[in-house]
Amino acid sequence: METDPEFYVSGVRAGNRKALAKTITLIESALPKHQELITRVIDRLLPYTGKAVRLGITGVPGVGKSTFIESLGMNLLERGHRLAILAVDPSSTHSGGSIMGDKTRMEKLSVQEAAFIRPSPSGGTLGGVSRKTRESILVCEAAGFDVIMVETVGVGQSEVSVASMVDFFLLLMLAGAGDELQGIKRGILELADAIAVNKADGDNLDKALQAKKIYADAIHLFSPETPEWTPPVLTCSALQNQGIDAVWETVLDHHQKLSATGVLEQKRKKQALQWMRTLLEEGLKDWFYQIPAVKQLMPELTWAVEKGTSTPTAAVKKLLNALES
Repeated sequence: METDPEFYVSGVRAGNRKALAKTITLIESALPKHQELITRVIDRLLPYTGKAVRLGITGVPGVGKSTFIESLGMNLLERGHRLAILAVDPSSTHSGGSIMGDKTRMEKLSVQEAAFIRPSPSGGTLGGVSRKTRESILVCEAAGFDVIMVETVGVGQSEVSVASMVDFFLLLMLAGAGDELQGIKRGILELADAIAVNKADGDNLDKALQAKKIYADAIHLFSPETPEWTPPVLTCSALQNQGIDAVWETVLDHHQKLSATGVLEQKRKKQALQWMRTLLEEGLKDWFYQIPAVKQLMPELTWAVEKGTSTPTAAVKKLLNALES
């Protein structure tokens, strides 16, 4: 693998797809020498980042996420945008994940020169995949992509993770799936900058409009994150390509309002600081478990806690005291 940072920096800046793919492969590598190299590359690319619209997309199973992303993506390409699609899928080794199939499911989008689709690395922890996705966003921006879509493929915490790295978080929902609010975590509704009820076509249209009202009532129970924006509820049909432009206009409206008031800049700064703290905590944890005294004490104290001859509090105190000796 090429070891000169200039190879990656100049290749990415020139929009060379091969160089972009190699740079993201470097991000995904766990080798310390690759991590050191990519840090230098990203530092040099940083001045060319931050100009894209960062859009996070999540949705309940069966909501038609791939069809929606392809439909929106093709619309954006027609408008002259350059689009990168990234995924956060910490569960891919257990479930097989779906993103690997997205390149084949997004048949039209995957062959477009102005679109770049990147599956998430399989078998990572959420923290690891999140780090790789955050750094990949910066690299894609430096390569000239002006819309970055981040898709959640896994479940649970991955929604929170994606919401913390994008400007706009879109929640795709279905109508006519029994109790409309069943299975929706309050936390995910609170994260949403907009809800789009997909598959609002044919016989399903009336149900979609009913669902829209239910979601609108539910979302108004929460305090908006910023006074500048109240999350709207929209209906669309990715299959019929109806209402997709309205979703994008909503994303742009949000971006313009938050940019004009400085809220977007503050949001990104807050996300960067939050991410720095997360990385610091992960680094400290890794460092702690590698300390010889901790490694020596850990089996004995683990056994003592399991047997009930020591409390967890006492065991932790001994481990922390080992740092002083």
